[in-house]
Amino acid sequence: MGSLKIYTRDRILSLTDIRTGETKLGERVEIVADLEALALTNCKFVLLGLPEDVGIQANFGVTGARTMWDAALRALLNIQSTEKLRGDEIAVLGHIDFTDENKRARALDVHRAADLEVLRDIVSGIDRDVADVISSVYAAGKIPVVLGGGHNNAYPILKAFSQAFSKPVHTINIDAHSDFRVLEGRHSGNGFSYAFKDGFLDRYAMIGLHENYNSQKIIGQFKADPEHFQFVFFDDFIRENNSHSRAFQNALNFTEGLCGLEIDLDSVAGMLSSAMSPSGFTMQQLRDMIAQTARAQLFYLHIAEGASRLDDGRESSLTGKAVAYLVSDFMKAQL
Repeated sequence: MGSLKIYTRDRILSLTDIRTGETKLGERVEIVADLEALALTNCKFVLLGLPEDVGIQANFGVTGARTMWDAALRALLNIQSTEKLRGDEIAVLGHIDFTDENKRARALDVHRAADLEVLRDIVSGIDRDVADVISSVYAAGKIPVVLGGGHNNAYPILKAFSQAFSKPVHTINIDAHSDFRVLEGRHSGNGFSYAFKDGFLDRYAMIGLHENYNSQKIIGQFKADPEHFQFVFFDDFIRENNSHSRAFQNALNFTEGLCGLEIDLDSVAGMLSSAMSPSGFTMQQLRDMIAQTARAQLFYLHIAEGASRLDDGRESSLTGKAVAYLVSDFMKAQL
């Protein structure tokens, strides 16, 4: 069972490169002694890390997403504090320690049925841990900003979000994949289908799906239920010269009300992720879409699947900085 590791001021400052004449976000962010203290802070956003990739392994993916959190946090803390984003709008809570879960998972063979069942049971345990912490963030009246791990974590976030408001909620997912696979046991490919089945997710808008990697069965399900599902293929931006900005505004209109934002980094061309792709959005296009969230109140941000180092040996020093751009853009838009 993962335990919450709450960060101290000393830990935050150890990750912050302090320079004379400058002030970094790491010097201004809030810290808390425990979850109950969140309600006493003046911050709007609560930053939480999920360094795990068991859900990705249970979905036959390339592991390494557990490495995103540390890189992203360091990059974010070293952003300059300015009038656009001072830093005291953010409480850095810490991360949920999934060291044991990751270690247990590495000893299992996803191609053995018994091991695969154990992996998916571990993911269900991760669901409970994540939902508990996110529920505390909502109880404090704050907006969770959740970084790292597989897209399996969309399920517990949506669960906590829905339960906090006692009704089904909506979300927008910028992603190459719908992650609406069959209900075969929990993994990174079915967080949204489980959330919909369990009554936590109402309207689901997807932007940038790749035709090559979403089954006809799933797409047929979306087309048959336009009340709950809206999607646009990335391929349509190429063929029909569609505007990503227009597509995102349509998604905002469709999900008006209680809505969050999901970003899978495999939607960005060349970004190191569990399902890295040579084709996808540019960082500028993604930042353009996030800037549009200033037109609507959103109730969480979740960035998943990215990595600074994958277990197949691939590495990137840019992932953390890319995530820091996206997080800071979201916060500036929502302030």
